[in-house]
Amino acid sequence: MPSPIPAGLHCLFLLVSACSQTSQDSNFKPLAYVIDSMLGEESFHPDMQRQKRNMLVLDVPLPEYIIDIEVNLMDSSYLQPIKEYFKNLIVPTNISNIQMTVTNISVTTVCLPSGEKSSCCSCEEGYAWPSRVCNDMMPCPSLSMDPALPCSYVQEMPFLGPYCEPLTEDSCGMQEPIVTNMSVRLDIDFPDELKNSSSVLYQKYKADLEKAFNISYRCLPGFVSTTVTGFSPGSVFVNYEVKAGPASFDQIAQSNKAVLQVLEPLYQLNQSTFTTEITNQVNFSIKPSDIFEGDTVTLTCEINSTFHNATWYQFDQIISTSPRHSIETILGTRRSILKITNVTEEDSGSYKCTFINSSQSYRLIYSGTEEITVPSLHVTSYSKDMEVICNSPETQKNGTRLFCCIDRCLPSLNATWTVNGTINITGVSSLSCNCTTYVLNINESLCPPEKSGAVTTYTCEVQTGHGARSSQSIRVTYLWKAHITISSSTNSSVSEGHPFNLTCESDSSNYDSISWKIQSGNDTKTVDCDMCIKNSKFPATSVLTVKSATQDWSGTHICTFSQNNLESSANMTIKVISLPLKKNILVDPIVASVPCKVPQTLQCCISANTTEDYTVTFVIGQNGFPVEKEKKGNLFCYTYNYTENDCGKEKELVAYCSIKNSLQQGVDSEHMRLHLIPDKQVACSDRLGIGKEGDTLILPCRVLNSTDGFTQGSTVYKCINNSWKVARNDCLSVSINNLLSRAESLASSPESKAELPNYLAELKKETEKEINTINSSPANLGAIVSILDMVSSIPADANDLTIRNFLSTVDLIVGNSTTKAWEDLNKEKTHKSSSLLQSVENFSLRLQPVNNNIPSVSANSVQLQGMVIKENSTTDYNKDFHSTENLTVNVLIGETEIQTLSQNSTIVSVMYSNLGHILPRNESEYVNGLLITTTVSSNRSQKFEVNMTFAKINLSLKMPKCVFWNFTLNERGGDWDTRGCTSTELEGYVICSCSHLTSFSILMSPDKSSQLIFEDYISYIGLAISILSLVVCIIIESLVWKYVTNNTTSYMRHVCIVNIALSLLIADVWFIVTASINDQNQHMSRDICVMATFFIHLFYLCVFFWMLSLGLILFYRLVFILHNTSKTAQKAVAFCLGYVCPFIIAVITIAVTLPRNSYTRKDVCWLNWMDSKALLAFVIPALIIVAMNLSITAVVIIKILRPTIGDRSNRQERNSLFQIGKSVAILTPLLGLTWGFGLATIIKNSHRAFHIIFALLNALQIQEALLKRNSTTKWSSQQSKSSSLILVTPMLAMSYPFSRTFNNLCGKTGKYRVSSSEPSTSSSENTSKAYSLLN
Repeated sequence: MPSPIPAGLHCLFLLVSACSQTSQDSNFKPLAYVIDSMLGEESFHPDMQRQKRNMLVLDVPLPEYIIDIEVNLMDSSYLQPIKEYFKNLIVPTNISNIQMTVTNISVTTVCLPSGEKSSCCSCEEGYAWPSRVCNDMMPCPSLSMDPALPCSYVQEMPFLGPYCEPLTEDSCGMQEPIVTNMSVRLDIDFPDELKNSSSVLYQKYKADLEKAFNISYRCLPGFVSTTVTGFSPGSVFVNYEVKAGPASFDQIAQSNKAVLQVLEPLYQLNQSTFTTEITNQVNFSIKPSDIFEGDTVTLTCEINSTFHNATWYQFDQIISTSPRHSIETILGTRRSILKITNVTEEDSGSYKCTFINSSQSYRLIYSGTEEITVPSLHVTSYSKDMEVICNSPETQKNGTRLFCCIDRCLPSLNATWTVNGTINITGVSSLSCNCTTYVLNINESLCPPEKSGAVTTYTCEVQTGHGARSSQSIRVTYLWKAHITISSSTNSSVSEGHPFNLTCESDSSNYDSISWKIQSGNDTKTVDCDMCIKNSKFPATSVLTVKSATQDWSGTHICTFSQNNLESSANMTIKVISLPLKKNILVDPIVASVPCKVPQTLQCCISANTTEDYTVTFVIGQNGFPVEKEKKGNLFCYTYNYTENDCGKEKELVAYCSIKNSLQQGVDSEHMRLHLIPDKQVACSDRLGIGKEGDTLILPCRVLNSTDGFTQGSTVYKCINNSWKVARNDCLSVSINNLLSRAESLASSPESKAELPNYLAELKKETEKEINTINSSPANLGAIVSILDMVSSIPADANDLTIRNFLSTVDLIVGNSTTKAWEDLNKEKTHKSSSLLQSVENFSLRLQPVNNNIPSVSANSVQLQGMVIKENSTTDYNKDFHSTENLTVNVLIGETEIQTLSQNSTIVSVMYSNLGHILPRNESEYVNGLLITTTVSSNRSQKFEVNMTFAKINLSLKMPKCVFWNFTLNERGGDWDTRGCTSTELEGYVICSCSHLTSFSILMSPDKSSQLIFEDYISYIGLAISILSLVVCIIIESLVWKYVTNNTTSYMRHVCIVNIALSLLIADVWFIVTASINDQNQHMSRDICVMATFFIHLFYLCVFFWMLSLGLILFYRLVFILHNTSKTAQKAVAFCLGYVCPFIIAVITIAVTLPRNSYTRKDVCWLNWMDSKALLAFVIPALIIVAMNLSITAVVIIKILRPTIGDRSNRQERNSLFQIGKSVAILTPLLGLTWGFGLATIIKNSHRAFHIIFALLNALQIQEALLKRNSTTKWSSQQSKSSSLILVTPMLAMSYPFSRTFNNLCGKTGKYRVSSSEPSTSSSENTSKAYSLLN
């Protein structure tokens, strides 16, 4: 007997009820038809055999029922026969006495036991599991391996369904198959053949694995196939695809376990490495949809399956919780949320969320990927900078709108506006989907004129509603349209050559620039004249000053105040009425002789290029004579025939013509000087004129081919041997005269800067053509210098061609061929060479950089280099110049000095090879190097150190001096000066360090260091003896002081002597030190030289004033005999006179002359004479004191000659007179003539003998201090001494006391006994004191 294995069979019956009648009380119930089968027998429930007798038959469609029947078998061997039985049943058939028909019987589900509480169930052909249980069915491992058997699924027992149902589109496994990418690892080494899909090994692996996979996965719902897609290293990773319907995690995990049972063990499949990543079943959402920097972004991932954990990635990097990142995973809702706060651009990129469900045999990954971009919230405005005119009616009426927008519409957008500025004008804001608008409420009262140009910043801040915010600032410049008024210093008309100025004034002081234009007809020209326009802020004015009006200034003058793009203008029409300039009036003659009672033709001519009808009057003396015009060629001439009838004597007459225009403004011509001579003295008489022998006749320069009919200049004639001879021709050539006229017009032209380049080109061209004329004519040379001086005042752009034309003109006129003309010019003291140097300095100073650059330009003997100071410049200014004679000069300005200059200022240096030799100089000194000019355009308030290294021209010259050309010296004619410069000689070079900028060079002299002149020897030897004598004198005075100062008179006398000696000693020491330094060619600092000069001046004055004190004491004791003044009072007066007065004079002298750099001389340290006459501050006090001392001497002599008490014989009187006469005769010429010779040395071109005599006398006059008779016996008997005729002492300048020899020459007479050794009366004491001074 077969074993009792339980089995189950599920049958489907389709029953059709065919009853048409049933009793009204019948109660029909479903039949429970149970087949209990044992050995093929059937049993039915008894209820199925019941019939109701009373039936009601109705004509209605019979209902159909589908009945599931479960057949349980204890022995599975009967399973197949039962299936065959049901298959072979003939249907339809009635199954009871009730009209009920079975129309179809099908077996749907077959279950086989697989354990105590489970079975393996499968669906019969044509049936399938319902979709609602599809993912819950697990394949039976034992029955699913056999491909011949249908797939069975584990069902718990008792099995209560659901059962298999007829196959439909919704049945399990009937959905569209999906491809699941899976991988598994084989724990074997990766063979390289697996990299080649065509290799045998690859094909074998592929076939074996696909076979195992197909068997293992065939029972997955809707299974189609498996395909191995490749192998990858890392052991061996098998990548394959499973094509099947949707399967649950457990179904795939169960199938994975089956792979190991099917696959051969040699593959060493690692069951725990089955992995599936599903990328299309994750619902990934991002909020907000529009993300900006600063937003808070929420990323949400959801799946329909369970999972164990979730992970977030950015660029394959795991995202962990941080202050900005928070992750919330909810298993119940099967979602994970990543929140990022304050996102930045770095947060842009790919984000991936993964849900992982894993078991021992399977790892299932659901992943979703989204890309997010985090741009900046960019706020744009129509204009970041706006200008609003406050006092514009249109602006006040319509307002001004400010806009801020973003690039997309955001429903949550909001915006705020803030105002920041001195002008607080607010407005009203509004908002659209992507823009915010702010309408300003313009109020004129909030925007006064003084605040014009003020900037108010309006900031709009836009917020997305998710945290992002951005702002945009709009600068609004509030402007006030200024009210401009213009006024003129004259009426609307002005005469040519006359000055006028226009003043524009604005009610708003805030402006950026002011421009002037002149409109004449259709022509408008800009006034480009830095020198004629002066602007000021408070009040806001601009003054256009025209020093000499020309026709170029005629027209409507428009001044415009500009602030940002707002312009406010005013205009005034100025009409320039023609009037000839004084220099353009030809007068004939200029200087002439006029015979008596003979008509003399006087003529004034002007250019005929005018339409103005002038009123011309000849003025001779005090009389005026109107004249009419007459055209002569290119000239209008006004002629008057003058006859002088007063022939009494020779006299000089002055005549000129006065020209007035329609404005009654006039100009007087140059004067004609007429010399009236008698007829009988006439020696020269021809068409030129008349004159006596030696007379001068000066006539103008008439030129027929000139457009003006004449040129500037004159021709000088001399009456020699009864005929007029040309003594000098100063007429300018026509081309140079035209250039000069154009230069004068250019200098006063409103477009001078624009016209300058073309003019310089023409100037160079014409100078080259006229060079021969210039070489032979100092007048033409001087005219070119004047032209350069005029054009140098015009700022020029630093273009190479412009600079080259200017320098080339300079080079032409300083060439060797012009040497003779320059000598003649310098003799005339016209200062043209200094003017030329000044012109080049002015030109370089006014150069304006082009493209922030100063080009290097060379024009033969003249070279120019420069640089522009840039911001935070850290470079030196170091320029080397090389002349055509291979001479060099280097200019170095250190970085420290450069940093003191303002940005965009310029440093320009110009080197000259020839100009230094045409400048005036001392005969004994030579310019022994190149001349270099350095200018800086920046204002400097402090010293500016510049170092220059000059190569010597003549190496034999010695005693180099670093000098600069001082334009203020020599009556503004200029001269070389050493102030502020020090020199260092180094073989063939001289290094100069100066504390200022101008034109520099070096002066050197022939070597005189070894041949001191005779006067120097006298000075040095004599001063040495004098200094020694003075020292000995002071020592002796200190030793015998208490012996010789026992009364007031003696005391004051010796006080004066000591101070005279001391002052003279200090002065001589300063003098000899400075003199020796100068003679040895050693450099002395200018400050030390000034100090030495001050002390020499001071102490030499002290010598004279102490001598004056000594003389006044003598005068006092002789004249005021009975008057007695205290010692203290006398000493106070003496010291004030001896030191205070000289100090005041010395201080005033240095205070007045030092600021003008005219305190000391250029070559020695002594008071200046040529420039400031500072030497008079010494000479005048000295001469006055000498004169006073001479007067005092005369008084003393008169006093001595007066008779005294007692009898005197006639012989004694004659002896006294003889001694006085002898003393005066010897001492006065000897000592007084010292200063006479000194005065002679001041006289220009004085003979050398005067210098030698003065040096000899002045040096040796002190040594007699040692020779004074000062024996100790006399020191002890001062009051009993007789008087000696030392009385001449006060008349001497600095030569007291006298030698014994001179004292003996005077003799000793008149021993008046006026006192004894005993004390006497007051009168006697006073007399004794008075005569004590004479000892």
